[in-house]
Amino acid sequence: MAGLREMLGAERAVGTFVKLPSTAVIDLAAEAADFVVIDREHAPLSESDALALVRHASALGLPAVVRLPALDAGQVNRLLEAGAAGIQLSTVRRPDEVAALRAACEYSPRGARSISLAHPVARFGAVGLRDHVHASAGAALVIVQLETVETDATYDRVLAAGPDVAFIGTADLLVSAGFDEDLAAERYDAISAAAATHGVTLGAFGRADDPAVRYLLLGSDLAMLRDGMTRALTPTPMQGAH
Repeated sequence: MAGLREMLGAERAVGTFVKLPSTAVIDLAAEAADFVVIDREHAPLSESDALALVRHASALGLPAVVRLPALDAGQVNRLLEAGAAGIQLSTVRRPDEVAALRAACEYSPRGARSISLAHPVARFGAVGLRDHVHASAGAALVIVQLETVETDATYDRVLAAGPDVAFIGTADLLVSAGFDEDLAAERYDAISAAAATHGVTLGAFGRADDPAVRYLLLGSDLAMLRDGMTRALTPTPMQGAH
């Protein structure tokens, strides 16, 4: 199965947020999604939960990104060692945040990630040091979430710092705009234009209508469970007849 980076280079990839700690969700997602984003920002998933989900996804060949609310270099390292396809950092506002995430995802000299071979990706030491470092170079996707109408630097400067994906948090962006849909649309277009200028893949939540969006997230396991349960438990006229 192609990796997420290769997938994004060839076509649109469609994924969903995972908020439940069950590996059965990963089994189901592997049947329908191109990738999943394990959500440590809005879901009560522990790091142990996230690591287990990443490992299960990796075993199935399903790329699993992990969304974090703040940068924790140690946690990033452990998630990548478990096989995460990338890290999605929420509410990025400055170029230095992009650089810090990149540094946490890359070994020297490209970054500052700490090295170990005692983990699944290096087959617990079966892969040699040089081979592991070489194979890991540029492997992890650096994904920044842009979701505020005001930032500490322009969107252009943030994306000039070189993330792999600029993900537009459309709901947060609308709330940040005070539900001014025109302002939110203006900022959305500005982010899209900056991504195109700097060769950054554009991502967004729910924007299947935008052909520029290649990293597309739709719904979540919980939202789909609710929708499916509501449909299944709503009687049809025949079921309701006596």
